[in-house]
Amino acid sequence: QVQLVESGGGLVQAGGSLRLSCAASISFFSFSINSMGWYRQAPGSQRELVAIITRGGSTNYADSVKGRFTISRDNAKNTVYLQMNSLKPEDTAVYYCNIATTFDSYWGQGTQVTVSS
Repeated sequence: QVQLVESGGGLVQAGGSLRLSCAASISFFSFSINSMGWYRQAPGSQRELVAIITRGGSTNYADSVKGRFTISRDNAKNTVYLQMNSLKPEDTAVYYCNIATTFDSYWGQGTQVTVSS
């Protein structure tokens, strides 16, 4: 069973920055990993994709965060990051880390990000 532990959330003013981290119990050198991503869910809304990085290193972002958020990974630490800059109140949500493998999809417990205006 793959375990994901997120950290880095918190309260920040609009225009500020946060970096989320997701430490995984699976080696990022595993060929079974297809992608790693960050999703978010605001109250009353569906969970949505924020950013994703594939095994080959390609990245994709939601239009709402392009140019402000950056997803990256450290294979040696089995950790995926989400650098969030120029935060807006509408970025307020619970952020979830996801790793999709050939066999299953795994989720972290979520970390709250609150952006005040």
